[in-house]
Amino acid sequence: MAVVTYEVKNHIGYVTLNRPEVLNCFNFDTLSVLQGIVDDIYSDRDVRAVIFMGSGERAFSAGADLKERRTLTESEVRRNVKKIREVFTAVESLPQPTIAALNGYAFGGGFELALACDFRYAVEGTKMGLTETSLGIIPGAGGTQRLPRLIGTAKAMELVLTARKLSSEEAYEYGILNGVVQRERLLATCEELATEICRNAPVAVQQAKFAVREGMNVDRHTGMAIESKAYEVTIPTKDRIEALDAFSEKRKPEFKGE
Repeated sequence: MAVVTYEVKNHIGYVTLNRPEVLNCFNFDTLSVLQGIVDDIYSDRDVRAVIFMGSGERAFSAGADLKERRTLTESEVRRNVKKIREVFTAVESLPQPTIAALNGYAFGGGFELALACDFRYAVEGTKMGLTETSLGIIPGAGGTQRLPRLIGTAKAMELVLTARKLSSEEAYEYGILNGVVQRERLLATCEELATEICRNAPVAVQQAKFAVREGMNVDRHTGMAIESKAYEVTIPTKDRIEALDAFSEKRKPEFKGE
């Protein structure tokens, strides 16, 4: 059985963590497979949005596989932490918009994967959080950096240092989630957002994401320069001309990502 599955339908990539018997925890094999999938998505022009999911109904991912961790040497632990940090950075760096569909528990590395995505939706009543300090470690896959940028330093510090587990409703109030939905509506809600995004020009969507993401890490003046460069990329595209033609002809544009 594949530890991570991947398929593409209607320009949407579906990445599913597939170890439900261990709450979709990350061992080294899972991280390696996920890395390969993310690398393939990066260069696939047919994929315009990506949804990350967990199999089963109990968990998105409960984080690192602690049973595996007990068997590892210190050197192997460092290897695993380096790998998970690299994989989640690759997820964050995808040009396509990414959506985390939290169908259940999202703790530690599972929550960090969600933070690496652009959007997050969760089912009602589930739990999530950066629980690493309760295990004698700290978030090592970007959690200490992404969460403060999302909700502010003081709130993030409180959650990290207490290892507090939030309900999906609390996470929404913190500004971590884009929405909380009934279980039967989770995938449909994520697909609706992905489909709405996919209607727009792919190059423009990717450049807009790039401008927002990169601009958040610099001062506003530099951010404006980033926006300008991103805009320049869209000017010579066929999609820009198609949008103008479609407007003139009073029809919907047919974007090709060119």
